[in-house]
Amino acid sequence: MAEVKYLSEHYDKKEYRSLEGYKKHGGYEQLPKALKMEAAKIIDEVKAAGLRGRGGAGFPCGMKWGFLPNNGEPRYLLCNADESEPGTFKDRVMMERAPHQLIEGMLIAAFAVKSHKAYIYIRGEYTGPAMILKQALAEAKAAGYIGKNILGSGFDCDIDLFIGAGAYICGEETGLISSLEGYKGQPKLKPPFPAVQGYLRKPTIVNNVETLASVVNIIRDGAQAYRKYGTEKSPGTKLFSISGNVNKPGTYEVPLGYKLMDLINNECGGMKPGRSLKAVIPGGSSAPVLTAKECENASMDYECIASLGSMLGSGAVIVIDDSNCMVDVLSTISHFYHHESCGQCTPCREGTGWVEKIIHSIVHGHGKAGDVDLLIKVADNMKGRTICALADAAALPVTSFVTKFRGEFEYFVANRKSMVKPNGANLGDAHVH
Repeated sequence: MAEVKYLSEHYDKKEYRSLEGYKKHGGYEQLPKALKMEAAKIIDEVKAAGLRGRGGAGFPCGMKWGFLPNNGEPRYLLCNADESEPGTFKDRVMMERAPHQLIEGMLIAAFAVKSHKAYIYIRGEYTGPAMILKQALAEAKAAGYIGKNILGSGFDCDIDLFIGAGAYICGEETGLISSLEGYKGQPKLKPPFPAVQGYLRKPTIVNNVETLASVVNIIRDGAQAYRKYGTEKSPGTKLFSISGNVNKPGTYEVPLGYKLMDLINNECGGMKPGRSLKAVIPGGSSAPVLTAKECENASMDYECIASLGSMLGSGAVIVIDDSNCMVDVLSTISHFYHHESCGQCTPCREGTGWVEKIIHSIVHGHGKAGDVDLLIKVADNMKGRTICALADAAALPVTSFVTKFRGEFEYFVANRKSMVKPNGANLGDAHVH
């Protein structure tokens, strides 16, 4: 099965961005349906659909909703629209083209988890999508979909937009909560988990844009219809952000379990002329790299990618051809994680800087014997020793790049230059098709 327009069915229609355009194509028809259901039934339906979080972790959405304690405290729903993982841009597409789909999904989710206050936390660089969402929220409020006694149901819910300041760490749910509370955007120790003690120390659910938008289709079609796409353990469709050395980079929606090489060759038009596949980062820059050989039988679902030692993550597929030097690519990735470390944990603060310094030295012809082994050692000492996963996100690419392309690193150290031709093309910019 090739590309499927399930969530993105009307994304090619400019009118779909507006309230009237969204309603013209069936928008806000699921909200009144959901408001007549029991909240527990909605959660059961989402559980039955097997919807997994689309932000990166892939945790079952309905199960997360079920963790909320029955202690009578106010509950909060937070939409994570920070989307800061390098290579990821599918949430941006959703917000630009279907803001009301997100809002309707949030309202259904808020009703299901009995939350009367919700926030969309959007990354600071997303000024365009933020303006679109602001307009859509105003339209929805004026039409009675947001606010008091929504559609005469007796359910009250407000949604506010919060614009971050461009910190990668605020994509981590507890860092996002810290920022939303007005503090420095630094992650917190878990437990307690946000579902028990999150925003303002109250029970809080944090879901990704794509996750919340998917709730609309599940209420519309039912769990079994949703499950006709994807695999048993990874049901549904997923939007993938494809960038790098392909002819047609962009955002594509395919069923989970779709073959990676079909995604590259069919949807993305294959590799650039005269070039061959060298490697793929399958789930954003923090995911361990796959070699061309590993990609041959890879399918885009959580289980298969995990079995190959990597992660599906946010669905950001970065395609690398044979014109790229893997030392240079890792240098760019390592610079990002050093820059974005919040500095709270010593292994991350010092480790990301040390890794960048070693790779920078190699790239500029000052590598020393033992540097390649030192990279592995530093990366190993960063993993699993910090409050959040940023240290692991920086270390996993180092381990996978050096292990799978060790020859390139050793050649660079020994010869003070790349073994790849210096006039090769760089990774291309991604554009939505």
